[in-house]
Amino acid sequence: MAKQKIKKIAVLTGGGDCPGLNAVIRAVTKTAINRHQLEVWGIEDGYRGLIEDRIRPLSYNDVSNILTLGGTILGSCNSSNPFSFPVPSGKRMRNKDVSDACIENLKKRGIEALLCIGGDGTMGSAAAFAKKGLPVMGVPKTIDNDVWGTDITFGFNTAVTTATEAIDKLHTTASSHHRVMILEVMGRYAGWIALHAGAAGGSDVILIPEIPYRLDKIADFVLARSKKGKRFSIITVAEGAKPKGGQQVIYKKIKNSPDPIRLGGIANVLAEQLGQITGLSCRGVNLGHIQRGGSPTPFDRVLGTEFGYYAMELLMKGQTNRLVVWKDGHLNSVPLSRIAGKIKTVKTNNPLVLAAKAVGTSFGT
Repeated sequence: MAKQKIKKIAVLTGGGDCPGLNAVIRAVTKTAINRHQLEVWGIEDGYRGLIEDRIRPLSYNDVSNILTLGGTILGSCNSSNPFSFPVPSGKRMRNKDVSDACIENLKKRGIEALLCIGGDGTMGSAAAFAKKGLPVMGVPKTIDNDVWGTDITFGFNTAVTTATEAIDKLHTTASSHHRVMILEVMGRYAGWIALHAGAAGGSDVILIPEIPYRLDKIADFVLARSKKGKRFSIITVAEGAKPKGGQQVIYKKIKNSPDPIRLGGIANVLAEQLGQITGLSCRGVNLGHIQRGGSPTPFDRVLGTEFGYYAMELLMKGQTNRLVVWKDGHLNSVPLSRIAGKIKTVKTNNPLVLAAKAVGTSFGT
């Protein structure tokens, strides 16, 4: 699409909330208005707002003074897929493709391009919209840092900082009571938060989904520390970690959800198991949604600003249907079609995994 043809754009934030979303919204809107004299529209609550036609203009003043705010001024939703959306059918609900209606909601306002800020689920729908001819730009967002194609996502640094601060606090109570403290952090299929926060916080054991653990190895490790006079141990575990040959700990299942499995509780399970085996006092702590909240770190504010600006520059150069990425120290982009359905996981030879092992950290193997 030629630069001069674009007059109106829309932006949405999909998936879970994340520190730094407002930095991207601000950068997109101000860049569009300042540099390109575009009209900007904001879609409320992610794809649900697009489905329900809740779209409002965004002015320069609307995005002023939001850089330091956590969350998103547009709202978000992680349960509304336009290509499989539940609608009433008699006494039941059935999933229906409502993507054409979404495109019509944009067209009637003269909106010519859509900027989607989100994770793998959001980008999957963005890629599907691109196939239907809608010019789309993607900006990667997730605290889990598992979006394929980019070295880092905004929100990750803030989540790691929050988790590391929690580990620092657990050190003092663990030392006082001579306990094994187990901190559960987010990470269903990728252990980036657990790995980075665990390494930064000096955790004695780090457990991630990519490296199945052995309970007996963890028990032997914390007992050996105790016998050496170490009066406490800290374990950082991703919610999706699982024992070798075993299953992830499921908190609950939600019917009719696009993502019905809810993980959670592995910290308490491990605390119970390790306490029985070792005789040591063990306690589990689930950090939960605290990782998503609060003001973004300076790093995430800067990265979000760069992503938002670069997304607009690519769009105005006609490079649509792409995901903005940070690769090898530089801003870049990859086709949306290449990242849909993929996640970035921790490799067993990751430099930080090797460094952690070298300083004596156990991965339960």
